Amino acid sequence: MITVPLAILFLFGAPQQPVSQQPDPALQQRVEEARARYEPIRQAAIHVNELAGNIHSEADARAFVDAVAERLTGTQHQSWATLGIRHRVAHAEYEAVSDPSRLIPEQRIVDVWNEYVRELDAPEETLVTVAELHNLRDATYTTNKLMWKKERFPQSLWTMPDVHAVDADGKVANGCRAVESLKILHDMSYFFQNVQRARERVQEGVLVSDMARQRKGPTPQRQVERGHLTVSANANPVRQAEYQYVQAHGGRDYQRLLERLFDEMFPAE
Repeated sequence: MITVPLAILFLFGAPQQPVSQQPDPALQQRVEEARARYEPIRQAAIHVNELAGNIHSEADARAFVDAVAERLTGTQHQSWATLGIRHRVAHAEYEAVSDPSRLIPEQRIVDVWNEYVRELDAPEETLVTVAELHNLRDATYTTNKLMWKKERFPQSLWTMPDVHAVDADGKVANGCRAVESLKILHDMSYFFQNVQRARERVQEGVLVSDMARQRKGPTPQRQVERGHLTVSANANPVRQAEYQYVQAHGGRDYQRLLERLFDEMFPAE
C-alpha cells in the first residue's frame, strides 16, 4: 500500500517451498546447491529478526529499520526522502517498543487504510474494520511464529515473528509497531484475499491463534503463500483500483496521496 519509496522496503521474499524427497542423486545435489544459495538469505533474516527483538534505544530501532531497507533495496541510490522516512519509522518503532501506550492504534491503521481505498474509489468491500484488522494480524503473527520454527519453512524476511507487537499473554496487542504496521498495509494491498479470510473468521468468531492452541498438530495453513499465488492483479480489487487511479491522475498525484497518508500514520511531533 505505502509504495514508492515505502513499500519497496517490505517486498518480502516468499519462503522456499518444501522439496519432496527423491532418491535421484542429481536432484539431491540440486537441492543442496539451492540450500547453499539460500543460506545467506536465511542468515540475514535471522539477523534482522534478532534486531527486531532487541530494541533498547532509538539507535537500535534505526539499525533494525536500516537492516530491513538495506537488505531489500541495497545501500545505493537512497534518496533524502527515504532517509527521512527511515528516521521517522525508526522513531515510531522505538516508542512502540519502549512504551506500549505508544503503539500505533489499530483504529489509526484502519482509518488510514479506509481513506486510501476511498481515495482510490475502490469497491466498498475493500473497507475494513478494527475487528478484521486485528484478526488478520493475529493470523499473520501465529503463522509466522509457527513457520519460523519449522525446518520445511526456512527463515526469511517474510516470516520474521519479532516484528509484531505482542501482549503479556503472547497474543498480538491491540496496537502495532511501526514496521509491522507498514507490512500489514502492504500485505492488505497486495494480498487482499487475506483480508477476506479474516472477515470470514470475524463472522465465525474465531482466531487463528485460538485454533492453533486447540490443535497441537500441523501448522495452520498460511492465508496466502506467495509461492503459490496464482491470482491475477485484476482479481484483487485494491490493486485494480490503484492501477486505475494512477492511469487517471498520474504518478505524482498518487505519490502525494501516499505522502499524506504516511504523515497521518506517523504524525510529526
